Amino acid sequence: MAPDPSRIEKRLGQASILAILGLAAAGCRTDESMKPLGLPTPAVIAHRGASYAAPEHTFAAYDLAIAQGADFIEQDIHRTADGVLVVLHDATLDRTMRGPAQACSGAVREHTLAEVKSCDAGDWFNSANPSRAKAEYLGLRLPTLAEVLDRYLTTGRFYIEIKDPELYPGIESDLVALLASRGIAPVVDPVAPRVVVQSFSEASLKRVHQLGPTIPLIQLFSNSGSAAIAGALSGVRGYAVGIAPHAGSVDAALVEAAHRECLLLHTYTVDAQPEMLALLAMGADGIFTNRPDLMRAAVGASGRAMLPANCSP
Repeated sequence: MAPDPSRIEKRLGQASILAILGLAAAGCRTDESMKPLGLPTPAVIAHRGASYAAPEHTFAAYDLAIAQGADFIEQDIHRTADGVLVVLHDATLDRTMRGPAQACSGAVREHTLAEVKSCDAGDWFNSANPSRAKAEYLGLRLPTLAEVLDRYLTTGRFYIEIKDPELYPGIESDLVALLASRGIAPVVDPVAPRVVVQSFSEASLKRVHQLGPTIPLIQLFSNSGSAAIAGALSGVRGYAVGIAPHAGSVDAALVEAAHRECLLLHTYTVDAQPEMLALLAMGADGIFTNRPDLMRAAVGASGRAMLPANCSP
């Protein structure tokens, strides 16, 4: 069912007033000279790329996401046995890789880059989604993070998640060094940062913060409830510019609490446009979605043009 525009408009007006009042009460700033720098708000964050229509974490999904108006393309990272950061959601190859079992199954960290590059990263998608299958998806390869950075360095922004950092000691150093080699971090462009780093692991984010204090960091939260997340916000502000809770935990009170702490709120993972519009009406600063085309349209329909909840360093 399509959302009622008059109801959405009314909710947006109320949300905007509450957000502005909350920022004023907290002493937050709304000029882009303050952190979290110049991150777009509301942000369209392509979850694993445009992964509804193309195989996740492939160039096909990322190309499509950018064409559909995504502000960020998301990468989940793991590390191969020979020390290369690769882009894959799971810690194992079995779900999305096809090929010889000795090369294309089991833990990523137990295989070399050459082995995982021999696997087909698109065949599974065609089999799982026959109505969206395309011949050109066959034979797609798992990309390295370096390849993704190089391909989209001038056309996209990167939203990188450190997955399972306990499996990869030192992965934070590897990541910061790779970003530095491409000139996008840890010296971050204050006008338009091209990279954000997120993790469920507070310890991992704090290690990144030590290595690159200017890199914008986002603390991920599972669906643990609005009140529990709100209670952790004052600590998060010490190392991160925002939080990314599950959409099931987001309500107006959590958005207000995050903005009171001058933290962005990006939420995951939403593919239904009515839910996108409702979250935007609450004041969410960004949404992860497998369908960036729908989210881009929702941002346009919402009329949202608020700056993020910024505050002085």
